[in-house]
Amino acid sequence: MKTLFLKTSTVNRRQSIAIASQLIREGKLVAFPTETVYGLGANVYNTHAIRNIFRAKGRPQDNPLIVHIRSIDQVALLVRSIPIMFFALAKRFFPGPLTLVMKKSTIIPDIVTAGLSTVAIRMPDHPIARQLLKHSGVPIVAPSANLSGKPSPTSAEHVRDDLDGKIDAILDGGRCKIGVESTVLDITHGIPVILRPGGVTREEIEDVLQCRVRVARTTQKRPSSPGMKYTHYAPDAEVILFEGERPAVLHAMKQAAFRLKKKHVVVGIMASADFECSFKGLNFFSLGKSGAFSAAQLLYDGFRTLDRKGISVILCQGFTDTHIGSALMNRMRKAAWRRIRV
Repeated sequence: MKTLFLKTSTVNRRQSIAIASQLIREGKLVAFPTETVYGLGANVYNTHAIRNIFRAKGRPQDNPLIVHIRSIDQVALLVRSIPIMFFALAKRFFPGPLTLVMKKSTIIPDIVTAGLSTVAIRMPDHPIARQLLKHSGVPIVAPSANLSGKPSPTSAEHVRDDLDGKIDAILDGGRCKIGVESTVLDITHGIPVILRPGGVTREEIEDVLQCRVRVARTTQKRPSSPGMKYTHYAPDAEVILFEGERPAVLHAMKQAAFRLKKKHVVVGIMASADFECSFKGLNFFSLGKSGAFSAAQLLYDGFRTLDRKGISVILCQGFTDTHIGSALMNRMRKAAWRRIRV
């Protein structure tokens, strides 16, 4: 299969989106940008196309998918009933990086939800995604556009690295501004439950709902949301995650780097920009200067960049587990082979 690489600069945006929309209507697979990560999209009503998503990614079929919509009006078609708290959440966070889990309607194929009675829905906040949804004329089901278990793609080049020749087209919309997946919130019960932390924080949700929000534990049973069961987000290199106060983390990372280098292990470092001067002579990938916010934007790019350099072990700095840091640390912990608390 030849994968089309569609540019979306001002000159050719309209034509590229028209081609991608036609492919979606025809039951083909199109990778497209969102504000979180790139998604691999198919017509939500086309079960053959959805099966091809699982084949292209090598994704287990008991891992449910997220349905992307262009307008609030589409929700009524996709769910059995709309909980009251949906409206406050949608008013504040749609379009945006929040996915809401509700009871599905019979119109949703079982393959989308892995046979569950619920469906995950979100409205992306990216102009290319919004136009693709509009011109396709259907909701689009889309997991991240990567090989299953690998770091999610935050650029079109990442998608091409993983899926070139496996899918029909890639819409190049530049780099994703958030860099980690959407928050998945289950609102089917009285107490809302975060199934996966992401671009909308627990604190923001609680502020809107004026109630306590529970966070679900990762499960090894049947997952009710993407990111709950299988190993995700991991590079080929072994990741060692260091958590604790910054001075102690820096000291522990330096000691570990010295020991590994002495054993002739090819070491990479992923940490804040101000750590770089402490690791001269090593492969250093900067996670920026803005703490957890920039680290979340750069995390997956860092994993992929160091993998391309043939790094064997990545020493990774942990961050504070609050606000966007909750999503960041969730991804880091899932990617880590070992966690060291200092």
